[in-house]
Amino acid sequence: MSIWIAPRGRLYRLLLLVVLLAAGLFSVSYLHWDDRLFYWAKEQRVGAAEQAQSIWLPGYRAVLQGKPVQGLEDDELSGLTYSAETNTLFTVSGKRPQLIELTLKGEVMRRIDLHGFANPEGVEMLSGGRLAIIDERKRTLTTFKLSALTHSLEFTDLASYDLGFADAGNKGFEGIAWDGRNERVLLGKERGPLGLFSLPFPGEEGAAGTLQPIASGHLFLRDISSLSYDARTGHALVLSDESRLLLEVDEQGEPVSFISLAGGMNGLQRGIAQAEGVTMDAAGNIYIVSEPNLFYVLRKEPASAPPAQAD
Repeated sequence: MSIWIAPRGRLYRLLLLVVLLAAGLFSVSYLHWDDRLFYWAKEQRVGAAEQAQSIWLPGYRAVLQGKPVQGLEDDELSGLTYSAETNTLFTVSGKRPQLIELTLKGEVMRRIDLHGFANPEGVEMLSGGRLAIIDERKRTLTTFKLSALTHSLEFTDLASYDLGFADAGNKGFEGIAWDGRNERVLLGKERGPLGLFSLPFPGEEGAAGTLQPIASGHLFLRDISSLSYDARTGHALVLSDESRLLLEVDEQGEPVSFISLAGGMNGLQRGIAQAEGVTMDAAGNIYIVSEPNLFYVLRKEPASAPPAQAD
């Protein structure tokens, strides 16, 4: 009996083909390329009227990109929220716990030390001038008000709510958004498992409700790093660091539109690595921060408009 052995060159090509096929299948599964293609094709059939009723991310282009937030080179920015009262932005730093107020151009206005916080990952403006911070390691949502003279906050002095998932470790809640229509907080769990949740959240004296999952089985993301809510449409933005995607979902958690944060897409000359915070202002402009200290602005305008470059 004879055994056939493939020639060395043919065997090499066969092994290379197997490796390439395995890598391709892994990429399709890991990065959800099949889902991206499906929803991209679906976007092409959406008419102008339907686009006008949504945020419609394909219409956005980067107009400021990769601007370093001065003085925060050694920090790790995470989370982002817009304050209509002050027309400013707030973000948090997890490496050295701080709450940082920024202008709409990404310039530091003030820093507020967060004493007793372990790993702040998300920040959001609520109703009545309240701010909320998510501490991923402590698994808490903490609320408070700021004054013009506030320069530090003590965790033990603030109202805090246990978000559960005691075994989440470093895969807990990172995204937070305020849904003023329904008086609730929207929360995004990073992964393990990844998911969106709703937490009824009344006035200062009321007790928080029960955390409830939001059906969101079609989120083609590797993780959730930040959330933002658009009161005009009732839709939310879901940011993914690992997938380099920004996704718009409706009130049922179903995808509506998305854009890639890779270089060469949507006016981005370079991809946004480690995107950790997203928010929208009153005019519908989108702001993103990425670790360690980079700042981006996306705006709806003609695609031919050249993006501004950071100094």
